[in-house]
Amino acid sequence: MESTEAILLRKRKFSDTSLIVSWCTEAFGCIQTVAKGARRGKSPFAGKLDLFFETEISIVRSRKSNLHTLTEVVVKNPFAGIRSNYLRMQTAAYFVELIEICTERDHREPELFGLLRRAFGYLDSNDSTARAVAHFETELARIAGVHDMKSLKADPVFALGNLFGRLPLSRTPLLKTLTAEAKNSSK
Repeated sequence: MESTEAILLRKRKFSDTSLIVSWCTEAFGCIQTVAKGARRGKSPFAGKLDLFFETEISIVRSRKSNLHTLTEVVVKNPFAGIRSNYLRMQTAAYFVELIEICTERDHREPELFGLLRRAFGYLDSNDSTARAVAHFETELARIAGVHDMKSLKADPVFALGNLFGRLPLSRTPLLKTLTAEAKNSSK
């Protein structure tokens, strides 16, 4: 059994009683786990598997696949402030989509985990802005090795899109909403 800090990215039904949970972890990179019995009322996972939660997880690695077994979850920070505002949730979801596009499964990248933790910490206590989104994208491009502000004046989002073949479709509506919000608040 191995433990690491992790942020819950996505969850979906696996069976009548179990879930597949995707995580961005400090020690293992982005991984998927099966949470056996998580959909039962008296599950030890009850109330601990929600989107964007920062946790300490314990897993048993699978030898046959990239779907590991989740054995324990301790919530460290629920980032409740993200859920207080739809635009914050929309921004956090965009960050998750971008990370899922830009990372390989089971590839350790602690800097990526740190970036996501800082971004969620910001959204936990601040409203989302286009500047915050641009900062996240720039840092992700730097971590991916496709953008260096000193030598490249190119757009980091363009570099990410070129490297990974696409960007999340949610980016354009998010930026439109953020721009409209900024205009409304400046009136």
